[in-house]
Amino acid sequence: MKIKQTEFVISAVGPSQYPEDGLPEVALAGRSNVGKSSLINKMLLRKNLARTSQQPGKTQTLNYYRINEELFFVDFPGYGYARVSKSEREAWGKMIERYLRGREPLKLVLQLVDVRHPPSADDIRMYEWLAHYGIPMIVVATKADKVSRSQWPKHMKIIRQSLGMPGHVPLVLFSSETGQGRDDLWSMIEQAAGIGANSPLESPNFAQETEDNV
Repeated sequence: MKIKQTEFVISAVGPSQYPEDGLPEVALAGRSNVGKSSLINKMLLRKNLARTSQQPGKTQTLNYYRINEELFFVDFPGYGYARVSKSEREAWGKMIERYLRGREPLKLVLQLVDVRHPPSADDIRMYEWLAHYGIPMIVVATKADKVSRSQWPKHMKIIRQSLGMPGHVPLVLFSSETGQGRDDLWSMIEQAAGIGANSPLESPNFAQETEDNV
């Protein structure tokens, strides 16, 4: 996708604050500090549109970013940070579940996992929840530049096995430093959102092709 215009729109805490223009939405979910803000900035070729922080758990709302008047990225609060209170975690969980199960413009969820480590229990729960409700998803293995290229296949295999991913669920290796995986990810987002392509995200071999070509 050629990025012409991007803007932060709103930090929403409930449906009354969600945009009403009907543009397709792509949500980003993952553990705190997995690299969601960095991925957004790299995908949109902006340095500081999505603020990165060394303080895990900082994002506590659904942050909307509009792209080319065609699409929204929706950044979720990071999960799995122990210092966040139980009441806050429960509130975030209810907010996210309400959005995922009831938001009609939602076309795709990007679940981010850190390629350096096996998926956590929270990662596995999120993946299984999305799969249970049949929500279209792509698993994105971030921080690829932190692992040697020769180790990529090993780490990707561990992610697939740990999550129990079938072959038709795409797994994209991504680096916000080098841009690894950016073009592949945009191609799949465009297909899922129905922008820039006419075919839906349904190729069972795409995920394996993406991994083999890195």
